Amino acid sequence: MVDVGDGISLLSQGTGYGMIIGLGILFALIILAAVKIQKLYLMEDSGKSEMFMVANRSVGTGLTCSAVFSSWMWINETVFACVYCYEYGIAVPMWWGVGLSFQIALMAVLGVLAKIRVPYAHTSLEIIRRRYGNLGHFVFTVLNLINNIFGCSSMILAGSQLVTGITGMHLAAATILLPFGVVLYTAVGGLKATFLTDFLHTTIALILIIYFTLSVLANEHIGGLHGLYDKLMAKAGTYYIDGNYAGSLLTFKSKGAMMFGLILKFGNLALVTMDTAFWQKSFASEVHSTVPGYDLAALAIFAVPWGLGTVIGLSARVVNDLPIFPTYPKSLNASEINSGMVMPYTVKALLGNGATVGILLLLFMAVTSTVSSSMIAVSSIISFDVYRTYINPKATDRQVVRVSHLGVVFHGIFIAGFALALNYGGANMNWINYFSPILTCPGIFPLMMTLFWSGQTRLAAIVSPILGLITGVSIWLGTAYSLYGKISIDTTSAQAPSLYGSVGSLFSPILYSVIISYIRPQTFDWREFLRINLVEDESETEISTPAESETPHSSQSVVVLNEAQTEKGERAEKAAHQEPRTRRVTKTNNAAATTGSLDHVVHPFDEATLRYLRKWLHIAVGVLIFIVLITFVVWPMPLYRDYIFTRSFFTGWTTVAIIWQFFALFAVVIYPVWDGRHAIAKSVRGLVSNLRK
Repeated sequence: MVDVGDGISLLSQGTGYGMIIGLGILFALIILAAVKIQKLYLMEDSGKSEMFMVANRSVGTGLTCSAVFSSWMWINETVFACVYCYEYGIAVPMWWGVGLSFQIALMAVLGVLAKIRVPYAHTSLEIIRRRYGNLGHFVFTVLNLINNIFGCSSMILAGSQLVTGITGMHLAAATILLPFGVVLYTAVGGLKATFLTDFLHTTIALILIIYFTLSVLANEHIGGLHGLYDKLMAKAGTYYIDGNYAGSLLTFKSKGAMMFGLILKFGNLALVTMDTAFWQKSFASEVHSTVPGYDLAALAIFAVPWGLGTVIGLSARVVNDLPIFPTYPKSLNASEINSGMVMPYTVKALLGNGATVGILLLLFMAVTSTVSSSMIAVSSIISFDVYRTYINPKATDRQVVRVSHLGVVFHGIFIAGFALALNYGGANMNWINYFSPILTCPGIFPLMMTLFWSGQTRLAAIVSPILGLITGVSIWLGTAYSLYGKISIDTTSAQAPSLYGSVGSLFSPILYSVIISYIRPQTFDWREFLRINLVEDESETEISTPAESETPHSSQSVVVLNEAQTEKGERAEKAAHQEPRTRRVTKTNNAAATTGSLDHVVHPFDEATLRYLRKWLHIAVGVLIFIVLITFVVWPMPLYRDYIFTRSFFTGWTTVAIIWQFFALFAVVIYPVWDGRHAIAKSVRGLVSNLRK
């Protein structure tokens, strides 16, 4: 078991238990009320599978942006950005923001392309099965579940270790209680509930992030930006960072930061593209909301690691040998650093107990927002990709939702147990961050080529991820043995083996897929994807034909829009200056043509909407290229030289990072309220009217 905090507790155990249990119950009550209001006044029933899994595909730009931002605002970007800045210097927070940004921008491209190719998909695995059959579906289901399990458990692992370090709570109790409240509101509210809680989480977390950043800078022991710089320069002789130019914290030329940035960019790409949660958020968004929602989140996410990590991480270097620091007169040890205690100790030293409670609140927000989306993703896989596909193909809508509820509960119990095993096995976030990409990366490019390349064959899609995984693990273990002479937890969690293994695991499947595909070439007809349709109860189907009742997928056979969706689509058209209709009722039976000619399969969107979507696809690709060029080349490369930040450059650098925090506050907190003002007003009017009656 990891030793956290060396017996130091910043807050009482009662505070820890009260915060975690109380906040879990509070959010569950809020979501119960929100779900009731949605059903009464917005005609959004989370008891229907389309609403539970993909929120009726009616989520606007603002809420999409907020939800994506929240799902990607892991503990890593908050607490551990400070840890790695403390260890490697000022370059890490910026590299962290770069990695997060381009990954979300890539998902914007995949999301809008999925709306063109597979307009009514529910999970990414549903797309895989339609193209590659059951064996391909099984391979990618395993890869997807591995990704979700490691991603979700790593958040609970980090959160529980931090809660234990801050409050002295028992590690097992913290591990079990953290996901407890999430299970309550996610099982009831479904995906729309996670959107709403994501917004609440994001609002609270961003306010706390800005507060911590500004309050630490204003503290008398730091003395503002100039004071922070001067104190760091005065203490330059007390530390030397290996791999940094002149051993300085204030240089961008840092080997450790560069390697960490590369691992983050490529290794953690799976946490987006291989996570069903991010695909579901794109499926759930309105047609005109996917690209702007994701790209706005891609720009806003910079704010979390860049500003907070820079200020807290460097401030920790200033105060870690002062009497006010909790570990004084001892320095931070490796266990405390790897468990993320840099930020809690610094905040406790400079801002006191009240702010330390805020750290606990921030941790809760970061952990639960990630866990909730993971629970919906895994429950959708269980209910839709396993139960409805293999166990009960004729399952009704109600049965699918019931299994989804059970899936949320099962995932919550399983993931808490898995995190406990990692905790008692001695794992920490450093090892998890460097190990998990090797397991999760092999499926990335085969999955992307499923939508981009009609030439990828079934055999290539099935075999290339397996060969990629073998390649990555071989490079990882071989590099660890070659560089350090042995294979152990320490050597396999070093930067070089992880980076080389992750790169091999990520890119080798491209080569394998192309070679295998060209041995026996085949061309996939994209119209095959249009056979995936909405899930509707037969009792609610408005259009029926004799053929429908004969197909085993009759519950999927008709594309029908309910009255509330149509009304919302019309409002969106007017608000968007007469944009093409984003949802068109098409009386077709694509699912019924499971084995028939593709000539009878038609797209549910009209040509004007498809042209509109293609325009957004071009915009998404352009934004992705722009972000990659600016953040990978134009911005960082000129700084990677023998240069230590001057006082004026450091001041400007950090000021821009703080301004970016306020931009994020506008993008993911203020704008979603404005974007959803009509739904909010309608709900308030209905609620007030009922109260008067």
